[in-house]
This record gives sequence, C-alpha cells and structure tokens, in this order.
Amino acid sequence: MNLFYILGFLLILLTGGIVVYLLTARSYESADSVANSYDEWTEDGILEFYWGEHIHLGHYGSPPESKGFIAAKYDFVHEMVRWGGLDQLPAGTTLIDVGCGIGGSSRILAKDYGFDVVGVTISPQQVKRAQELTPEGVSAKFKVDDAMALSFPDASFDVVWSVEAGPHMPDKAVFARELLRVLKPGGILVVADWNQRDDRTVPLNFWEKPVMKQLLDQWSHPAFSSIEGFAELLTETGLVEGEVVTADWTQETLPSWIDSIWQGIVKPKGLILFGFSGLIKSLREVPTLLLMRLAFGAGLCRFGMFRAIRADATPLSTAETEVASTASLK
Repeated sequence: MNLFYILGFLLILLTGGIVVYLLTARSYESADSVANSYDEWTEDGILEFYWGEHIHLGHYGSPPESKGFIAAKYDFVHEMVRWGGLDQLPAGTTLIDVGCGIGGSSRILAKDYGFDVVGVTISPQQVKRAQELTPEGVSAKFKVDDAMALSFPDASFDVVWSVEAGPHMPDKAVFARELLRVLKPGGILVVADWNQRDDRTVPLNFWEKPVMKQLLDQWSHPAFSSIEGFAELLTETGLVEGEVVTADWTQETLPSWIDSIWQGIVKPKGLILFGFSGLIKSLREVPTLLLMRLAFGAGLCRFGMFRAIRADATPLSTAETEVASTASLK
C-alpha cells in the first residue's frame, strides 16, 4: 500500500511538472521577448556557470570523441574558423559577431586570431557581462543591436560571423539580407545554426509537430529555417558571389545536449551558489534539452553551417527587394 501511495505521489508530481513546464513556456512575441529572456538568463548567472562563456554547442570531432564540455565549445570556434577559411586572414581583419551572447567567441577571435571584433546582441545584460569579461587590450567591443536592422552602414566588415542566432529571427529573408548587407565586397560570411529538416520535401509527422512546437515555444524561437531554405534566402539577396557552401555538423555537435545536462551533476557547487530556486530553474530546462537531443538525433533538426562570399553589388532597399520579388512571380 505504501508503494502505491508513493507511485501515486510521483505520478502527480510528474503531471504537475509537465503542466507547469507547458504553461510557463517563453514563446516568441517580439524582439523584446528575446531580449528579456536573455537578460534573465544572464542576470541570474546560471547559464554562464554551467555553459561557460560560450553559449553555444561544442564540437566533438568527426566521428565524435569524448572531451570536456567547455573544451568542446572552444574547439567549436576554432573548427568554425578553419571551415570558413578565416585562419587565412590577417590580423586587423574587421569582424562582426551577430548574436554574440556574453562574448565568448568574440574574445577568441580577437585574442587568438588578432581580429578587430564587434559583438552585437539584443540583450543589454549580455552586453554588460561581455564587457566585464573582456580584459583590456583585447580588440573586442560590444553593443546592443538588432540583427533584423543592424545599425552599421553597408559594407562595414571583412567578416560576418553568427552562431545559433537564426532561430530567434522572425523573418529569415531579412536576417539573411542584413548579414550580407554589412559585409564588404569579397568578404566572408560564416554562419552556424540550428535548423529544421526541410519539410517542403518531407512534411513533419505526428510526433515531430508537437516536439518542434516545444523547441520553438520554450526558448523564444519564432521558427527554425532549413539548411536548404536559408542557403536559398542568402542566394536570393543577390549579394552572394558564386554558391553558398553548406555543411551538416549535427553529429559533431550532438553530444552537447547530454553534456549540458551532465554539468548539473558534475558541478554541485551550483546548488550552493544558486540555491533551491536555481535548482528549479535548472531542472526546468532539462526537458527542452532532452527534446533537442531527440530532435537532432532523429533527423527532425540539423546543425547547419553556411559560408558565402559577398559579391561586388549594391544591396537593394527593402522596398526594392519586395518589388523585385513580386516581379519574379509574374
């Protein structure tokens, strides 16, 4: 009988947890909802404690090998530099890190490669923390900016770099155009992103639809693009020289999801630093992390890499782009 009551209590607890998880989703509403979410995650310090300065996935090699969670994140930056051909560029190369978080990648790009980096994020708290973490003499500056309407003039940077920012963008075509607009002719665009399988060819099935809805709702994502779809949007700007090069790094980054949960076990100091409320906040993210692992492992999601060279062309205004797009349909 006691076992029956215990199982009943656990079932009620589990049901209650699921209800709370669903009711407290952080759905995308506007750019402000994204900024507010990142402000909260940055202010409480929990994400930085467990994920380090690099709020992105790690690279575990091909095939993946066992390595530390934080080390894999550093390796990711260096692998992305090599994949993009940025290691061939001279010191002093100007680079914008779009969606820079608290500046982990920006600092590596400045310190290890000598690039002159500007990191932008929509979160004021992330900018504040990035500035605190950046020592004097490191050529990395940070500012609040909106990736959907970057405040920089056309052709401002030699390199445009962006990691895992795309899912927060409500209009992927505008995002693609802004990335290329601020890139100098002949400059290099390198993007790494979470992507959905191209559902134009294989529609989402009965279990994929609710999983995808949670991946969007829980972390303020309006939509995921597909690798094929975003490559097409980059090409359609008319600002790409040649073809957009893509790659799939799903397997190389896949261990990150379970490793991120494992951090809560191997770093018990977090219980002391953040107390019971911190424990609840951390546990609340576990279902989403598990859903991410399921989605990327089962092929619903893919980790996409994109590389493009900016053509020597004048970017169209938004109005001109709409006119050109309409004309192409006639």
